Amino acid sequence: MSHPAASQLAPMQAALHDLRQGHGSIATLCATWRAREDVMQALPPRYQQVAEDLLGRLEAGSLFTEESCSFSQKDLTDSLATWLDKAAQTLSAA
Repeated sequence: MSHPAASQLAPMQAALHDLRQGHGSIATLCATWRAREDVMQALPPRYQQVAEDLLGRLEAGSLFTEESCSFSQKDLTDSLATWLDKAAQTLSAA
């Protein structure tokens, strides 16, 4: 039986998908993720720390017009996708 908060990952997944497809913005993705307090509370505290670190780096990287060696948007979005996968597994196991 899956945890009810698992369905709450859908808006986060959609925002990430939109950004990767060039239809969304980093600001929208970050706002969507940060608004999912219900998801963050259902997960161990480390998940929120990691998500906030990735979101902060994504926002900082958006200040550059091109990919920099310190902030690769693709690497950060890949990490967010991995975070979503692990969060879904954790929520399902709860």
